[in-house]
Amino acid sequence: MPDLIAQGTERDSRWRRGLPELAAGRDVLIGREPRTSFEVAQRRHVAAIPWSIPWDKTISRHHAVLTLLEGDRVRVTKDPRGRNPIFYRGQPRETFVVVPGEHFVIGETTFTLARRPGFTAGVSPAQTGADQAVSVRRGNAPEGDTSKAAEGFTPGGDADTGDASGLPMNPPAVPMGDVTEMAFAASALRQRSFRDTQTRIDLLARLPDLVAGSVGDEELFARVTDALLRATPSASAVAIVKASLPDESHGTSQDVGSNSQSMRILHYDVRDNQTESQDVSSKLVAATLRRRESVLHLWEANDHAIANQYTAMANVDWAFCVPLRSDACRGWVLYVTGSRSSIAASGQRTDDTKSIIDRLSDDVKFAEVVGSLISGIRQTNHFQQRHAAMRRFFAPVVLDAIAGKDSESWLQPRECNLSVMFCDLRGFSQTSEVHSDQLLVLLEQVSAALGVMTKHILETEGVIGDFHGDAAMGFWGWPLPLSGSIDPKLAATLAAANAASAIRRDYARGDSVFRCGIGIASGPAVAGRIGTVDQVKVTAFGPVVNLASRLEGLTKVFGVEVLVDQVTANRLIDCQKELPDDAPERVILRYLGRVRVAGIKTAVELHQLVVPIEGQPTLDETQRRQSKSAWDAFTAGDWDSAYEQLHRLPAWDRPKDVLLQKILTHHRTAPPGWDGVLEFGK
Repeated sequence: MPDLIAQGTERDSRWRRGLPELAAGRDVLIGREPRTSFEVAQRRHVAAIPWSIPWDKTISRHHAVLTLLEGDRVRVTKDPRGRNPIFYRGQPRETFVVVPGEHFVIGETTFTLARRPGFTAGVSPAQTGADQAVSVRRGNAPEGDTSKAAEGFTPGGDADTGDASGLPMNPPAVPMGDVTEMAFAASALRQRSFRDTQTRIDLLARLPDLVAGSVGDEELFARVTDALLRATPSASAVAIVKASLPDESHGTSQDVGSNSQSMRILHYDVRDNQTESQDVSSKLVAATLRRRESVLHLWEANDHAIANQYTAMANVDWAFCVPLRSDACRGWVLYVTGSRSSIAASGQRTDDTKSIIDRLSDDVKFAEVVGSLISGIRQTNHFQQRHAAMRRFFAPVVLDAIAGKDSESWLQPRECNLSVMFCDLRGFSQTSEVHSDQLLVLLEQVSAALGVMTKHILETEGVIGDFHGDAAMGFWGWPLPLSGSIDPKLAATLAAANAASAIRRDYARGDSVFRCGIGIASGPAVAGRIGTVDQVKVTAFGPVVNLASRLEGLTKVFGVEVLVDQVTANRLIDCQKELPDDAPERVILRYLGRVRVAGIKTAVELHQLVVPIEGQPTLDETQRRQSKSAWDAFTAGDWDSAYEQLHRLPAWDRPKDVLLQKILTHHRTAPPGWDGVLEFGK
């Protein structure tokens, strides 16, 4: 995967980013403020990745599209919205293909395609011959003074026997030169003071602002590598590397081999306008992860055998790695490499190993601070992403309950008093038949309509228990009492009224093709994590759930939007007594008699929750009393009286038609053994 380097006229006007993998099939859209919107003729099956060039005013908001081809080639196509030409090999071109090492120019910015470096492993005797092995001298920097290790190393740090840390050593051989490996304990680095304290403090003070505003990992990586290059004058390249580590939960140790197949370069950058890439030492990465400490490798620049064999970098003579210590960055390291000549150019001594290690210790300490910052930011981002993902599965009230507590105990199923609501979309079957060849369009319409319902469930501190095709189920009263001591029955009723009103309003305006039916029942149920050993969900279970579902089904029979059971209605009636007549919280209930629904033997007192809407008629209080009188006569078996009273109600009133049909079917005479209950089978 190649990198693209953008360089403007100013030193700070620069970034280096890795192009997406070929298998991802994603384009890159370059512009001053690009968005992932293409003209219809240009659209691909996957959205493009926007890369911004904010420093160049001569670049249009959308200017060029990059498409990765095989062989690390990139096709560049001028976007029709781009004003200024794209120059390739000195000529304006509409489309062309660049290979690593080539560049093109837009406005005042040069774009160079560069190969991302690979990995090189240190040589072993088997590779070079028994008489050509590289000797690695290892040591630990003592607490409080990292420079002492350069003089004497830790006792036992002999190339023949292994060092005191227990790390394996190369077999004894006639060395062609020495590679010094130094490990820095985090505690020792914390105790160390910076030599150029003010400069480092200034850099550290700007660092949080540099990285905190990063949008995504790619931008974070680019800002971090740039900060390290600025803070480490002797560094020529910085990389962020990720290695695959064994799963510690299975009891395996963190034994990292130097096999580069298990490593990946997440980001790589070089100083200024350098385009030459230097391979990353997999041996150094492995040593850092194995020791879980920062590690420095130092070798003689004039010994080309060592430089080439050990790191495949003839123009550098030191490199260090810093591990990132957080779960969100497991197996990650910061890799920095450079040359002693750059240290000498800054006036530092480079004539002995002690002076060089002492100078580089400052850089290692700074990189440790940067690494801690990255780890913290990514750990926070990781937590926020997990929290956001959990919000798609858990209601906010559930997340609040389990936050910082034992989620296992909170999610355990337990019996509690709930108010359960089922909402079903009317018109789904007909619409699905019409859109049978556009199922994704149908899904969007259903999701939008159900989204109205779920919005009101969550706003009233309810829990979304499940989705059943074109229906949604919510409940209140678990896992915690509602805020302000609000009764779950009131919360469920408020959510139902608001949702039904919003869905009906959308239908009337033509914004939706669906209406809704809602059933609410209250009583004891079991709520929590319910399911099998293979799959579980947070939902509710019990007779009250079945009753709510049956009531939702009866809304279609009675031609109303919301039906509630007697338990819910009683609580609403009690609350009405405490509210003034003009209170917005007041609701209108209409009695619809006693019914027996399928699968439930006990008769239920049924009530309609009237949801008034502007421009649509509703029964006034006198008509509701007359309706109640008709239902009472029907229940008592006086069907002639019920028939006469029902005919006094408006023709548009649908619930009365249920009784009239029943009365006429039996010739206005109650059947023998009449118990006053309307039966509804499946």
